[in-house]
Amino acid sequence: MKYLKLIRYQNLLMLAFMQVLFRYAFLKGQNIPLALSDWQYALLVLSTVLIAGAGYVINNIFDTETDQINKPQDVIIGKAVSESLGYNIYIFLNITGVGIGFYLSNVIQRPGFATIFILIASMLYFYSTTLKQIMVLGNLVVAFLLAMSVIIIGIFDIFPATIAENKAQMTSLFSILTDYAIFAFMINFIREIIKDIEDVNGDYNQGMNTLPIAIGISRTAKIASVLTIIPFILLLLYIKNYLVENGLFIATLYAFVLVLAPLLYFIIKTFTAKSKKEFNHLSTVLKLILLFGILSIVVITLNIHYNA
Repeated sequence: MKYLKLIRYQNLLMLAFMQVLFRYAFLKGQNIPLALSDWQYALLVLSTVLIAGAGYVINNIFDTETDQINKPQDVIIGKAVSESLGYNIYIFLNITGVGIGFYLSNVIQRPGFATIFILIASMLYFYSTTLKQIMVLGNLVVAFLLAMSVIIIGIFDIFPATIAENKAQMTSLFSILTDYAIFAFMINFIREIIKDIEDVNGDYNQGMNTLPIAIGISRTAKIASVLTIIPFILLLLYIKNYLVENGLFIATLYAFVLVLAPLLYFIIKTFTAKSKKEFNHLSTVLKLILLFGILSIVVITLNIHYNA
């Protein structure tokens, strides 16, 4: 159990679930060629999970002192797992994940794509050691890396199978994946800001320069609330243009009840939140919004088939 906690297995399971969902609940139903076989796609998911797991391990190593203040019950490095063992696990996960990435890049005859895995692993390392201490930049990096876990599906499964005859359809599908990646980026960026508010005491003691340390908790919460208006408006427009216009009313109802309504709740609640418990609750709300947002791909796909 201690090793599962070290790699934050719940987050990794959600990441794997998201990637499996996009392929088998969406792409597989589109009657298009895909570049990877099922077992090769399983390797892509595994590679993503291993590199993300390595990122959590290195983050736990460098966050030990901060976590002793913010989340003492979650400290693993130095207690259940030694620092040296932590580094060994980190190296093993990264080498395996990047190695699989090299293999898959050669499978699709794009060996240069292996640099994507190296860059992601490097960014996770530099985030833990340096970038997370730079105000807002660390939040942007984490949000970008989550978005990349969606984009990478298109890079490895759609792009290599694109030919002149199916280019329009493949471009459209890649565009849908990009829309979901942007949604994941925006929600996760806001969630990272809320998590900074939760961790403000430990971060301050470690001399970090996060947004709530620089401008205060109350102002940061208001900024998070205002920022959330952007995805809220964009989603309203998206629902109108793509769901309502195409008569996808089940998907529209789903989006209003399980994505837009919780977003509105978050916007209002953030203005009044004060305690760490309240911000932890808001962080969970955003995690659920992200989950239900990703699940909407299933609802939309089923709604299209139902209408047909």
